[in-house]
Amino acid sequence: MSREAWTLKGELALSCNCTVFCPCVLSLGQHPPTEGNCQTWAGIRIEEGHYGDTDLSGINLGLIMEIPGLMARGNWTAGVFIDDRASVYAVNALTKIFSGRAGGSTSLLSILVGNFLGVRQAPIQYEIEDKSRIVKVEGYIDGVITPIAGRDGGDEVVISNSQYWIAPDITVCQSDKSRMRAFGRNWNFAGRSAELCRLDWAGP
Repeated sequence: MSREAWTLKGELALSCNCTVFCPCVLSLGQHPPTEGNCQTWAGIRIEEGHYGDTDLSGINLGLIMEIPGLMARGNWTAGVFIDDRASVYAVNALTKIFSGRAGGSTSLLSILVGNFLGVRQAPIQYEIEDKSRIVKVEGYIDGVITPIAGRDGGDEVVISNSQYWIAPDITVCQSDKSRMRAFGRNWNFAGRSAELCRLDWAGP
């Protein structure tokens, strides 16, 4: 079955339950999260994107994921929130991309996710305030993450040139606010690990 060509460029802000910075960025799933399992939510701002002839630019998303141990072993649980401004065609396209069925950068999700919770549409806000990112999925996610300042107090701490599947360069952050209530889960990760990165994904 042929797949449509797609691209997605933008930014991702992620908050997880690790008590210190998430080891998955460098361990590539060979070491467990600090709590033995991973619970995480993320917000995505698509700046430019398309799936075939469907324009995805300007759409915001939210994700939740649970990983029961080592990332590379799979059996992930995942759910997706899509901006209520998205057309039915965009929702269709983004569901294929974030379930891994579209191939390319997110193809491993089709292998590692054993329990896909589905897609919900809601108003989604992704804003930049000074250096912080504010992510709100109405009724579900309320989060603020802020980069950790480097030695000189100016530039953020960045892990660069990694083999992390999301992006090679990851800005180390902390969650100032991190509430997620959806799909039978109730999480609060304020003060814990967070990440910020540029996205440049494509397929198939």
